[in-house]
Amino acid sequence: MKKRFLKKPGAGIAAVPLWMFTLVFVAGPMVYMLILSFLTRDPSWGVVNEFTLDNYAKILNPVYAGTYLSSLKLALSTTAITLVIGYPFGYFMARLSEKWKKRLMMLVVVPFWTNALVRMYGWIIIFRSNGLLDKLLMGLGVTDAPLRLLYTYPAVLVGMVYALLPFMILSVYSSVEKMDWSLVEAARDLGASKARAFWTVTAKLTLPGVLSGVILTFIPSMGLFFIADVLGGGKFMLVGNLIRDQLFSARDWPFAAALAVILTLLTTLFLWLYRKITHVRDLEGIL
Repeated sequence: MKKRFLKKPGAGIAAVPLWMFTLVFVAGPMVYMLILSFLTRDPSWGVVNEFTLDNYAKILNPVYAGTYLSSLKLALSTTAITLVIGYPFGYFMARLSEKWKKRLMMLVVVPFWTNALVRMYGWIIIFRSNGLLDKLLMGLGVTDAPLRLLYTYPAVLVGMVYALLPFMILSVYSSVEKMDWSLVEAARDLGASKARAFWTVTAKLTLPGVLSGVILTFIPSMGLFFIADVLGGGKFMLVGNLIRDQLFSARDWPFAAALAVILTLLTTLFLWLYRKITHVRDLEGIL
């Protein structure tokens, strides 16, 4: 069917707008960024058309390398927490009746109706000294003095998890919703316990959804610099913050491009691993 469709006279013409959009808005900026990363910064303004590798060598500086490690640590922590929370939420949401599915789906989607920056400022009200969380904890007798939660690493981590959790929930939900539950029933009929049937059947069948959620969570968390600014108070430098500062403060565009190229390569690596794992699973299913 696909081959016949591609051979139709109008198929190639219909694909022209898609190719033009991809070349102009995707491939073009990436090629420009790559070329810019090998140029030399002009001391006064802009760049000089002189080839150099200093921009990439500069990334090996402990300060900048440490920024990548900090971003990687935060991204891994965010992904792990969203997986722990999002998987059971998405799993049980897919098992509910249609009425409750719609209600929970509404709760998951509603935050997207509000600007993300505005929602982050809402967390300031919760985390600040004598804020909602402090009053709740002191009212329950858990603490006897206000906590300093705002502008700390846990506050940034909570903000990341809050912003990216819906992507994990929706990915897992979609995977569970499409699952063939007769396979689980067959495992149970053959004597497998609920836990064994889950790990041997359900977990494997929902792995593509989990991997999609991991990708949708991990990649953005490497560059969501506004969360680190709002909830971290500028105390935590992520790769996104570093690129922004090099662009607008230091005016070092080639170095910012080099940072962006390395970040793009890291995210591409994770996408390649995702494709590799899912491709292997597809081959196993065919065999």
